[in-house]
This record gives sequence, C-alpha cells and structure tokens, in this order.
Amino acid sequence: MRHSYKNCITLLVLTAGMVLQLACSKSDQYNGVISNDPTKPGPVTNVKVDNFNGGAHITYSLPDSKNILYVQAEYKINGSTSRQSKSSYYSDTVTVSGFEESKDYDVTLYTVSRSDVKSDSVVVKVRPQTPPYLLVVPTIEISSDFGGVRIKARNTVRAEIGLITITMNAVTRKREIISQHYTNLDSISFALRGYDTIPREFGVYVTDKWGNISDTVLNTITPIYETQMSKSRFQPYVLPKDAKTGFGWVLQNIWDGNTGSPGYHTEQPIQPLVWPAVITFDMGQAAKLSRYTIWNRGIDGSGNWLWQAGAPQEWVLWGRADAPVDETMPDETNRPPVGGTTANGWINLGVFTALEKPSKLPNPLYTNADLAFWNAGFSYNFSLALPKVRYIRFECLSNMALTNTFFNVAELTFWGDDR
Repeated sequence: MRHSYKNCITLLVLTAGMVLQLACSKSDQYNGVISNDPTKPGPVTNVKVDNFNGGAHITYSLPDSKNILYVQAEYKINGSTSRQSKSSYYSDTVTVSGFEESKDYDVTLYTVSRSDVKSDSVVVKVRPQTPPYLLVVPTIEISSDFGGVRIKARNTVRAEIGLITITMNAVTRKREIISQHYTNLDSISFALRGYDTIPREFGVYVTDKWGNISDTVLNTITPIYETQMSKSRFQPYVLPKDAKTGFGWVLQNIWDGNTGSPGYHTEQPIQPLVWPAVITFDMGQAAKLSRYTIWNRGIDGSGNWLWQAGAPQEWVLWGRADAPVDETMPDETNRPPVGGTTANGWINLGVFTALEKPSKLPNPLYTNADLAFWNAGFSYNFSLALPKVRYIRFECLSNMALTNTFFNVAELTFWGDDR
C-alpha cells in the first residue's frame, strides 16, 4: 500500500505547498565565491549528536580559520531523496531533518571556505527518534458518520502533516484519493460525506512536507443515513417570549437558500431588552438531526461584518417533537445537559461557539482565507444520542459585538434522518 501512492502523493504534496525544504536549507546566503584562497579548510571536530523526532542537531568544533564560510551536511532522508543543510561560521550546530523513519543514517559534514573549497569529510551517524508523521499513524480512527466517514487523529508535536484518505472507485475498482487534509493542529477531526449506507472500506495514510509516506490504516465502515432537511416545509412558530423582528429581516430569510443579506435580524436593541434572546421555528418534519451549518452576515453594501456586530458568538439550540410550549430558557447554572429537557419539554441539542478567525487578525482586518472561511459557514455536529425533533428554538447567549442587545443570522441548514 505504501509505495503504490508514492509518485502521486509527491505531486499532490508539492501542489498543496507542503514541501518547503526539498532543496538545500539556508543556502541563499552562501552563494558565490568571495575569496581566492585555494587552501583546503580543516574539518570539524568534537562532533556530538542530539536526536529528536525526525531529525538531529549535530554540534561540533570548527577549525581555527577565518576563511571558513559555513558547514554543510549532506544526507539521504530515505532511499532516494538527498538533502543538504548548512550552518553559518558563527554557529556550532547544524540541524538535519525530514528522515523517513527511526534508524541509523549517515550524515557527511564538510567545512566550506570562502573560496568554495570543501574540507575532508567527516561522517557521523544519527538515529532520529520516530518522525512526527509516523507518531500520528497509531492514533488514527476511522468510524461511521452521517453520510460518510469520520477521521480522527492526534498530532501531539503539531507537525505539518497531511492525512490522505482513499476509497475504492466503483468504476475502476481501484483505490483513489478522495481527500487531502493538511494541518498542524494537535487534535484532528473531520468528516467526508456523500456516501450510501452500505459497507465501504476507507483508508488513511500520513505524509509530511518532505514527501515521506506512512503505511495505510484501513477500516470498513457503514455510513449512517442522512438527508438535508427540506426547507420548503420550514415555517415560523413565534412564541410570546421570542425576540421581535427588526429592519424587515424576517425569520423566513433563515431558510430561503440565500447565505448572504438579508437574513434574520432582531430589533436593535431589542425592546424591552430580554437577554438571552430566542427565536422559534417549525421544520415541518421530525428528524434525528446529524449536523447543521450556520451562515452569518458577511460583507455587503452596509460594510464588513466578519466576526463583528450581531453575529452569534455563543448560542444554544433547543428542540422538541411535540407542539412547543413557551418558557424562559434556563441559564447556565440550571441548563440541562445535552439530551436533557427543561421543565416544559425543550431538549438541549447543544451549546455552540462561533469558530475563530483563522488569521487571528484583529477586527476589522481579515485575509482572503478568513473571508472564504466565513462565507463557507460554520458547521457543527449533533450528538448521536439525541431523539427526533421537529421544532427548533435558537437561543443567542452572546453576540460578537458583546453588546448582547441584538443578533442576526443569514441562513441555517440542517441534515439528519427523517425516516
């Protein structure tokens, strides 16, 4: 399994920008001959090795010569890929990295003069600890999810890695890549959807920025049935304690298929102010919900609303299958756990928090990646243990402006099992 994807994944990793150091590291500052002295420099001495995950720090003593420009390390990280690492005359350490596995590797060290003359070689053995990409492999979990498969893994050293998912192509009867998930997060969890509820084998392998590839973890799972809730059945179900509508942005806009403006907007501020604020609607069908996506007001003719203003920062979704009964929703000290019910029968479907801006830039600054992330909506999963519900109550606990006097939502889409 390992070698059948070798050529393909190397190209994919390059395309994704993951290969950052296939060429010599730190080489630009050493280009060009800057002396005419032909004397061969002496080699390094007192060499010591400090191994780490996937690499090693090599320390040494330099010969007593002012004509030395740098120290160069030459080595192979696997059966075919050679690398060079360089370290300035002002340092006593060169770092070698990107090794495929934990075993002995030869590293050849040279001093290089300002005339580009190499010293005699010094060969040192390094034995890197388990490379970070291989540390991830034993933690991979492949499990059933609504409409597909969920992949989980741990990346404890926060290395730049790629999780590549494969499955069988029904036409060619060959395994093919269906997802390339690149990350440096320590906790990894993502789902791939769109698969029928029949047993299917999925595989996941790990790659790194040097093109190393792990063996493949395989598991046969059965995706759980789900479908998108038909928005044609949605309708308002306004209860006495629900917030009043403002600016003509009515509740029906939440399910009109438009993820931009206008959406739903409360009064601003809500009069008389009652907070947290709630709105209620009927999906027109009972379903065991699996997940949902919320879109918030973005950039329109009125300005830039990314991670600002009335977008919900924290909220609770409540649900029930029977006809709703109005009540003041319990605060956090009295709130039932997920799956628990209030005094009047509302089921806690989950407490949710808005996802952070990827760039971490302060408002109103943002990157193109931030904008794409916002426009894609924020997606969340429901607990598999929840019962069927038909009526939804959205309780905004705080808005992004932290004024907590109004909120707005552009669109909501739900998926689940309505059978």
